[in-house]
Amino acid sequence: MRQLPEADRDAIRIAQDPKFPRWLEQITATGGCVHPVHLSGSTTTLDGATGEILHHYDTRDEPGERLLVRCRNRRATVCPACSRLHAGDTFHLVRAGLLGGKNVPESVRYRPRLFVTLTAPSFGPVHRAGERCRPRRDGGTCEHGRPIGCGTVHAPEAPVVGRPLCPDCYDYTAHVLWHAHASKLWDRFVIDVRRRLASSAGLVQSHFARHARLSFARVAEYQKRAAVHVHAVVRLDGPNGAADEPPTWGTAERLINAVRASACRVMVCTTYSRAVGELTLRWGAQIDARPLVRDGDGLDDDAVAAYVAKYVTKGASDTGTGTDYPVTTDGDIEAAPVSDHVRTLMRTCWSLGGLPEYESLRLRAWAHTLGYRGHILTKSRAYSTTYAALRAERARHVGYVDMPNVITERQWRYVGSGHTPGAAFIAMGIADDLTESLRLGLEARQAGGDGDG
Repeated sequence: MRQLPEADRDAIRIAQDPKFPRWLEQITATGGCVHPVHLSGSTTTLDGATGEILHHYDTRDEPGERLLVRCRNRRATVCPACSRLHAGDTFHLVRAGLLGGKNVPESVRYRPRLFVTLTAPSFGPVHRAGERCRPRRDGGTCEHGRPIGCGTVHAPEAPVVGRPLCPDCYDYTAHVLWHAHASKLWDRFVIDVRRRLASSAGLVQSHFARHARLSFARVAEYQKRAAVHVHAVVRLDGPNGAADEPPTWGTAERLINAVRASACRVMVCTTYSRAVGELTLRWGAQIDARPLVRDGDGLDDDAVAAYVAKYVTKGASDTGTGTDYPVTTDGDIEAAPVSDHVRTLMRTCWSLGGLPEYESLRLRAWAHTLGYRGHILTKSRAYSTTYAALRAERARHVGYVDMPNVITERQWRYVGSGHTPGAAFIAMGIADDLTESLRLGLEARQAGGDGDG
């Protein structure tokens, strides 16, 4: 008699447990998370005045005496269920800064707002999709004997797109160090935009904060050539942020001019190294700054929010530009399932990370992201709500949360993570069902909206 696969046997064992219905409730509550965290402990809510126990919860009554909670990983390649939740939070976070809501006034939709794209500079010629990959002239080779152009018209998804025409000509060191300093370059860019806005309005640069505030949310995206570029929603507010209207001189045109000028001007110099020298790092030549006009011919606010939310869930492995987990040895780099181009970038991180002058950059710790150390999504404080606030709003229960004189005692400890083979199979099915339900619900709402229009 043929034996059932391990996952099937394990799923049957779980389903036969008397506490299976409660276990199923827990898995559903995590959205089908593929790597849930297992907690053991209790929560007791007391009346602060009388000491009366208002509510008590203990995992001793749960299946396996543990509670399963989401892993909350944003990467779709690691946990699709949690990444969808993170994408939804990102959508609402960005959208609130564009249209209001979540304690942000609706008046922000009528303020100067831009969708800005800043790219990395060129580190050497690469294969490109479409006509752009054709050589500008026939013949010729680089100093390493390789053709200086490519006559092939590549499809956008061709594996060769983004890879150097000549790996020996490509400046891998500059690529890695640019990644390591990209966040500092963004900070200097924001400071310079403020200064240029002040100067254009006839203000002393140091007085800008008394008149206006620059609010933003930005997301980093890896291009095919494995270089990060930045998409950002930039908004001009009054001095108190979203609560204040911007000054009359604060126009979208003036903001666009400041963004373009600053992107061309700002730079960061690397620490001097005998092996590398000192590099001057700038933004790339491709700069885009387009106005967001709510009731006119501008970019659609919801589309911009969805675009940002889409990229915030992508990991390095999802885009083929690295791995989702840190490497701890050079052997991990050789074993990584990446292209030769990306592997060389990871090796460069490892090599430069061994130099004492670059110790503060922690390039070996960030070799899996090719030296990029920034968060995928960052925002200014006044732009909109926070992830923590969105999670708290979602987790808030009707009951004792808002009652005065309430004391909550919590005792929790970590006892494990992940699923057994059978549990993983069941969780996957629940995640698929929830995704399908969300899709059908969205289609129904859209159909209802179209009908009303």
